[in-house]
Amino acid sequence: MEPIIIVLIILVVLVFIALIKTIQVIPQASAAIVERFGRYTRTLNAGLNIVVPFIDTIRNRIDLREQVVPFPPQPVITQDNLVVNIDTVIYYQVTDARAATYEVASYIQAIEQLTVTTLRNIIGGMDLERTLTSREEINAALRGVLDEATGKWGIRVNRVELKAIEPPTSIQDSMEKQMRADRDKRAAILQAEGVRQSEILRAEGEKQSAILRAEGEARAAALRAEGEAQAIRTVFESIHAGDPDQKLLSYQYLQMLPKIAEGDANKLWIVPSEIGDALKGLGGAFGNLGGLGGAPGPAAPQAPGRERMEKPTID
Repeated sequence: MEPIIIVLIILVVLVFIALIKTIQVIPQASAAIVERFGRYTRTLNAGLNIVVPFIDTIRNRIDLREQVVPFPPQPVITQDNLVVNIDTVIYYQVTDARAATYEVASYIQAIEQLTVTTLRNIIGGMDLERTLTSREEINAALRGVLDEATGKWGIRVNRVELKAIEPPTSIQDSMEKQMRADRDKRAAILQAEGVRQSEILRAEGEKQSAILRAEGEARAAALRAEGEAQAIRTVFESIHAGDPDQKLLSYQYLQMLPKIAEGDANKLWIVPSEIGDALKGLGGAFGNLGGLGGAPGPAAPQAPGRERMEKPTID
């Protein structure tokens, strides 16, 4: 009985193993390559799949999702013989599991080496300045070459990105100095433009201020002259309205004479010839008043012209 039990146990274990090998569950976005006696038979898609146990074997399970693979920095020589280190990132996706398994031994390694050689070819035709400013151009050229070469491997390259382009340290120092000089130059130009604009605005302001000041002074002078003319006109009209006689005018004329001699600096002053007429008129007035109370006085002599009178100097 014991040998029979042992055989039954062995059979149960074999059946259990056969069931495990027969039923294959493939996750979503994955594929499996089935070989029968070492030869490709079919590709298992996502879901529940049945295979022949001990005859069919699963060679490889492949992820069909988009993959991101960063590659280490690669030294590349530019057209002007400068060595730059370039970091790349590849976004790829397996579209044919069979081709990815049988057409290339290791598609990751193949893509990396193809990326390095393609980068050297592209960067070798560019100088350093163009390399630093042509990322999109390099990405597009690299993606085109990789997509064409990896198509027969069942791989589609979706994107290629350059993470960093690092020139030599000496070149970086020179570039920093040049950038600093350019920034200083732009700052000096902007400052000069600001000073120039400020001076222009200040000159314009002074010009407008001078124009307005001149216009104000001219208008003030015109108003002042107009006021003086109006005052003279008013005085003249008042005098004519009062109808003064010759005696009053002579008296006012004589009252103005002391003002002519005011001031210690006046050493010499001239008596106008009209003083005789004023004295004559005033003497006539006094004569009339004297005729009322006594004999008339002598008539004032008429001055033939202006007389010079010396003002005594008091030491």
